[in-house]
Amino acid sequence: MTALRITTDRDELDVALVHRFLAHESTWARGIPLATVQRSLEGSLCFGGFLGREQVAFARVISDFATFANLVDVFVLPAHRGKGYSKAMMRAVLAHPDLQGLRRFTLATSDAHGLYRQFGFTAPPKPQSFMERYLPGIYER
Repeated sequence: MTALRITTDRDELDVALVHRFLAHESTWARGIPLATVQRSLEGSLCFGGFLGREQVAFARVISDFATFANLVDVFVLPAHRGKGYSKAMMRAVLAHPDLQGLRRFTLATSDAHGLYRQFGFTAPPKPQSFMERYLPGIYER
C-alpha cells in the first residue's frame, strides 16, 4: 500500500474532484451545486488524502472547536478503496489538535457503521433526544 498523505491545507484540495464525487457519486449530496460545495469547504476543517499529487480521499468536519464536531462528506474514490485509506483518514481526523477534548463528535452513515465503530462511534445512547430537519433531494430540485 502506498502511504496516503493527508493534509488540511484547503489550497491543496481538488475542489472539482470533491464536487464531482459529491454531486454525482455520493448518496447524500447528489446534485449539490459547486458554489454550495465551495461555501461548505470555507466553513469547515477539511482533510484531503493524496497519493502523490492525486487526491483520492476527502473528509470534512464542522465544529466550534471547543465542544462539538460533526464529520461529513467522507469518501475514498472507488478505485482506491480497500487499501486502508478510510482508516488513515479517520486517524488523521481524530488526531487533529483542534478536535481534542470535544464533548460530542457526531456523524451520519448509512453503510459504514463498521468503520466508524472501530474509532469509538456508537449509536446515540438516547436517540429519542436527537432531532433533525432533513431535506433529502434539496440539491436536485
